[in-house]
Parts: sequence; C-alpha cells; structure tokens
Amino acid sequence: MQIDAELPHTSPDAVVSHLSAACELGIDLLRIPGRRVQVTIPTAASGHRRPLLHTSRAAIDDDERVLRRGHPVTGPARTLVDIARTNRFDDALVAADSALHQGLVSKAELLAATDRAPRRAGMRQARRVMLFADGGAESVGESLSRLLIARAALPTPQIQFPVPSGDGHGRAVCDFGWPEFATVGEFDGAEKYGRLLGPGERPGDAVFAEKVREDRIRDAGLVVVRWTWSDLDDPAHLADRIRRALHRGAAQDRPGAAPRR
Repeated sequence: MQIDAELPHTSPDAVVSHLSAACELGIDLLRIPGRRVQVTIPTAASGHRRPLLHTSRAAIDDDERVLRRGHPVTGPARTLVDIARTNRFDDALVAADSALHQGLVSKAELLAATDRAPRRAGMRQARRVMLFADGGAESVGESLSRLLIARAALPTPQIQFPVPSGDGHGRAVCDFGWPEFATVGEFDGAEKYGRLLGPGERPGDAVFAEKVREDRIRDAGLVVVRWTWSDLDDPAHLADRIRRALHRGAAQDRPGAAPRR
C-alpha cells in the first residue's frame, strides 16, 4: 500500500490521518482518495504537501490514536472530525454515517470529539456533520439521499422504516419512511440486490423478490418512490418526484383514516 511506502520517509512521530486513516479503519468514502498519503505530525513546524505525502501539524492525544497494521492511525472519532473539517460536507457525511453504521464510533463520541479543539479551523462544519450523521444509513447512496432530502427542505424521513405486512408475511424495512404522508422511499443501488441474494440465487431472483415485496408495501396503503444513482445526479428533479409522492400519499384514503371533508 502507498501508506507502507511513504511512512518510512517521514517523521517517526507521524500518525496516519484524515482520508488515509479512514481507509485503514475500513470507513466507506464517497470518493476514492488519490495516492497522496495524509499524516499528522504533532511535532512538525508546519504542514506541507508533496506529490505523495500531505503533512498536517496538530496535537494528537494518546486516546485519539490506534494501531492498524503496525501503523499509528488516528482513531475513528478524530479521523471523522478531521475529514469533516477539511473536506466537503457530503464526503464527511458519507464517512460519518459509515462509521456509525459499522459501530466503529458512537454519536456521543463524535460530538465529544468536536468539543476537544473548538477553535481548530473547520470545526463549525465538523459539528454540523456530526449532528446530521445517522448510522441508520446503510450505504453511500442512502447517505447522499438523506442529504438531498434535507437540502430540498422536504419532510425529514424515518430511516430504515418498518412496514408491517397485512397478509401475515412479516414486515418489510424501507430505506426511508414518511408515515404521516403514507409514503416510503427506496434507494436502489446495485449493492442492494447483492445483499438480497440468498444461497444459490441469481440477480433475477432478487429482482423478482423485490417486486413481490413492493407489491406488499403498496397493499399496505403506502405510496412507493424509488430512485437510483443517476437520479442523485439531478437533485431538483428527484426532490420534485419525492414531493409529488408525498402529496399523493397524503391525499389518498387509507383504511382507518378519518373521513375527508
């Protein structure tokens, strides 16, 4: 790995940090980092950038570092705060959601990490990221969908929303749910159908099973809106689709609902 090649040529006090630390910790990222390794050196006079090494200068407490493959690495909370301070909001959110979902860190630990050095550059954005982060998002696409929904000022959905089945076949869990609008949302990434495959099943089997599952959700009186990666590239259009679905869900007559006047 590039980290193994670069660390011997920097200070012995160097700690792998930022996006490089996220890779070492197994945290999902929105964009694949380039070959430049990011390290933080508490004893450095200043930071610098070289073609394959980006050095930052900042204090790192003992409880903010861990060992991975024999290398000192910033721990999950410190890593996520550093990413949120120095990268775009969407990059930072994807990383924070991933770490929370994997149980690498808790929400309380993330918020506490933002309080350790409140005057460090970028900390205001870091705290906004940590407040918005949610481990219920199970994929990069779901994290980006949450952000798109919030930026479009749409109603806040419930994440991993359970839908009881009316036919006694258990329940479905949808990526997003707006129960007050009788609407659910599903992000369809290619990895979702991989997760649905059982032993000996083919992708076509998973697609058919998903069709049956959606029919049961609709039979429960819910409007279903689905989107894919390509939809995320046109936020305004997707937001309008979700908004129309919410209006349809709110307008329909549902079993047990009060009569409309």
